[in-house]
Amino acid sequence: MRGCWWGTRVTRIEIKDIKPPRDLIDSMGRQMKAERDKRALILEAEGERQAAILAAEGDRQARILKGEGMKQSMILEAEGRRESAQRDAEARERLAQAEAKATIDVSEAIHKGSVQAINYFVAQKYVEALQAFADSPNQKLLLMPMEVSSVIGSIAGIAEVAKEAFATQKERSVELPASRMKPKASVPPAGELA
Repeated sequence: MRGCWWGTRVTRIEIKDIKPPRDLIDSMGRQMKAERDKRALILEAEGERQAAILAAEGDRQARILKGEGMKQSMILEAEGRRESAQRDAEARERLAQAEAKATIDVSEAIHKGSVQAINYFVAQKYVEALQAFADSPNQKLLLMPMEVSSVIGSIAGIAEVAKEAFATQKERSVELPASRMKPKASVPPAGELA
């Protein structure tokens, strides 16, 4: 009788209604709430972490770009200073060449016997010295033991040198054909000295 089965055989159970005790329901509710809170905290922490990473990356990029901008600005500024210094040097060189030519022209005029050339040269240096004195930023008191008429006489001398130069230039221009005329004035016109 070992292989004999008898009785009812249960194939399916269907539960219609369960009423667990109140403390079990409260406990399960707290457990579900704790699980939801835990997931919310994890997601919130993950969001804060991502936000901090992105903020740090943005700050890093901003510093890199700012540094590159400052570097480029310094390079351009240095190039500008270099170009400015180069142009200043060229201007000083041209001024020195012009002064050398003026000195040669005055020397030639003196050699030819024109005393007015010396007056021109001295008056020019005298006016430059007075201009430098007037441009200085500190208070000024100028005591001049010489007569002011000598300055006016020097300026008149400059005018005479200019007249002589223009007269010489006119004589030369009459001698030369019109196609080969090259104006050569070593002294500026009297109206341009101011």
